[in-house]
Amino acid sequence: MDQFDLLVVGAGTGGCMAASTAAKEGLRVGLIDCKLEAKIGEKICGDAISGHHFENLKIPVPKGEEYDSKIQGVKVYAPDLSEVFVVEGPGVSGYIINRHSFGQRFLRMALDSGVEFQDGLLATEPIIESGYVKGVFVKSLIGGQKRTLQAKVTIDASGVVAALRRNLPEEFHIEREVSKKDIMACYREIRGNVEMKSGHCEIYLNQSVARGGYFWIFPRSGSNANVGVGIQADKIGIHPKTQLYDHILTKPMFKGTAIISAGGGYVPTRGPLDCLAANGVMFVGDAACLVNPIHGGGIGPSMISGRLAAGVASEAIERDDVSQKGLWRYNLDYMKAYGAKQAGLDVFRIFLQEITNEELNYGMRQRLVKESDVLKASLEGDLKLSVTDKAERAFRSVRRPEFLIKLRDVAGKMRRTKRHFLNYPAPEEFPEWRAQLRTLH
Repeated sequence: MDQFDLLVVGAGTGGCMAASTAAKEGLRVGLIDCKLEAKIGEKICGDAISGHHFENLKIPVPKGEEYDSKIQGVKVYAPDLSEVFVVEGPGVSGYIINRHSFGQRFLRMALDSGVEFQDGLLATEPIIESGYVKGVFVKSLIGGQKRTLQAKVTIDASGVVAALRRNLPEEFHIEREVSKKDIMACYREIRGNVEMKSGHCEIYLNQSVARGGYFWIFPRSGSNANVGVGIQADKIGIHPKTQLYDHILTKPMFKGTAIISAGGGYVPTRGPLDCLAANGVMFVGDAACLVNPIHGGGIGPSMISGRLAAGVASEAIERDDVSQKGLWRYNLDYMKAYGAKQAGLDVFRIFLQEITNEELNYGMRQRLVKESDVLKASLEGDLKLSVTDKAERAFRSVRRPEFLIKLRDVAGKMRRTKRHFLNYPAPEEFPEWRAQLRTLH
């Protein structure tokens, strides 16, 4: 039986960040992953990350093998391709990375900090004693041996599978399941010999092709491209790979291209869990639903959450108070750093999932939201409407004032939701705060 001060389940960027942060504080830290060490970092995603995360966290930017190219901004296309929003600046500029090499860098960072890493271990369920999580039951994927790993605090960084969170008893009052309407089913391919200009990630909104989501074409070095599609997972009968082949790879730019790698997965695109800690346990990254709900980027918030969770856990262990109250500051710190913005953006995500291609085309053509407003929304979680008298008259003339009214309502709801998360409560006030949150949804 192994005993740790802190045990981290999952060696992604969030888990490695948490493990290395806690180890530098002098804790005995265990880190486990079901993957073998050489596979750590391999993950199907867009491979893009905003540069401001490195500056804010004061960690080195991608370089060497983990660096692929720089990104100046994002181009967002209307369904009929008649309009394109070019969004540039802090929050959207950054890097395309080699996901595997980037993940290996974070693993080395953890190992160099003194973290005890064990690979090929599947966390099956949490160990619960006297109302506290006290570690995890694990099973070796090579040989099938079962073991227990005990810890004062356990961090669930196991990604969308949320191995601990999903297996907590009801009395922990933690959201255990995520609705399919809040999950994106994704499929992507890295394609070679693609003719496209580098410098911008391209996002295409089209409810016929990517219901509730979007499809993307991200440039990579060497005439390669990351092309994929994400679809709201509750849309039965629509498979993202089918949509990719039927509607995207048929474009002339992909004629004669070849597959370099391919794969699919699921991404939780919603607001953060309304509570990120309970007795003896904390949640970071995808296990805490911390992906940006608009563009699906999760690397940055996973790093933020890992560092913040480990800092709070280290202090709680030193005080010998790993109760939910002792770990509560993690909620306050994360909501202030990123979660409140994410919650506001989730309101806009739901709005985008419910409108039609016709409404998207018309709204982008009228420039009700400017590129600068999109940039500000991505950074702050607020939406400003640039509605002129001319635009209002145009809406009346086509008998569509209800769309403008909906957009205004969404902007107000985004502000209220963000404000609610910034006013995160003390533990004893949380039940009332949660009840009020549900009235905002």
